[in-house]
Amino acid sequence: MNYELKQVRNTLVVKLKGEMDLLIADKLRKEIDMRLEESNIKNLIINLERVSFIDSSGLGVILGRYKKISSASGRMFIVGANPAVEKILVFSGINKLVPIYTNEQDIINI
Repeated sequence: MNYELKQVRNTLVVKLKGEMDLLIADKLRKEIDMRLEESNIKNLIINLERVSFIDSSGLGVILGRYKKISSASGRMFIVGANPAVEKILVFSGINKLVPIYTNEQDIINI
């Protein structure tokens, strides 16, 4: 899996590509947490446009970052999940905590 982290004002955008699984979960979690602690981040966008698969460890990364960002009165969004990945997000109930949008532009317009 490849990923890119980019800060836009007080929002951290995480763009992922490939499989979000046990092999990458710990490294990704640590890097996101480091950015959240070092910067003035209030919002987090997880872009799953190019993610082909997500397992329970990937869901754990999302859920843990949601708890961290919401405890600091921030907001978190998921964008671009393909139908298979979105189905997993819905089955896990994450969609009830973290809104899922089609693209980043939709978030800007809310």
